[in-house]
Amino acid sequence: MIQGESEMLNSKSVIKLSQTLKIEGMTCAGCAAKVEYVLGSVKGVDRVQVNLEKAEADIYAQSKMAEQAFVEALAPYKYRVAGSAPVVVSGFWQDGSVWKRASFNTLNCLIGCSLGDFGMIIYLQAYHPEVSMTAQMVLAILAGLTTSVLFETTLLRLREKFSWSAALRTAFSMSFISMVAMEVVMNATDFMLTGGKAAFGNPMYWTALVIAMVAGFLAPLPYNYYKLKKYNKACH
Repeated sequence: MIQGESEMLNSKSVIKLSQTLKIEGMTCAGCAAKVEYVLGSVKGVDRVQVNLEKAEADIYAQSKMAEQAFVEALAPYKYRVAGSAPVVVSGFWQDGSVWKRASFNTLNCLIGCSLGDFGMIIYLQAYHPEVSMTAQMVLAILAGLTTSVLFETTLLRLREKFSWSAALRTAFSMSFISMVAMEVVMNATDFMLTGGKAAFGNPMYWTALVIAMVAGFLAPLPYNYYKLKKYNKACH
């Protein structure tokens, strides 16, 4: 019994604060969480505590570790250990887990954009056929941007427990460029293939619709990957 307690105490005493690193580039709680996760993934680290206000990361390990291990771990992101030299990262575009997450985020964006975009086109052609094709495309893009922001706002509110106002600001700031690229490419592809006419009885219309949505999905995907990989910012 006493021996077991002694072993437990010895085990606990081994894991201690081994070093504190000054971290540059953190601007929000999400940044701090990312740094904590990345540094905590370094082999030999037991846990990490990040203080955003002090811009510091406390490393808990069995012994002090080489700082270069942490420098290299943070290299793919915008964060770095203060005073360290930049590290050239190879294979930036070859992170399968980031591609997977970026694809999921882009799919959310596509769903949000498509709801407003195609909904507006259907509405205008059904009830206001006199509206010019150019005006229809512009209104469809605006509707798609609106529904995408609303869709993302709802996701952030329900999934991340943001307040409604914070969720709206975050959704708009995070994904606007991605949404604009998606909308422009989707509508341009649809117009080139169908002339912008929603002919629901024509199988070719649905084929063109699928092609337009695939093009809209692919257009912002590299941008979303880049933001997620380098800055840990997602479209969603």
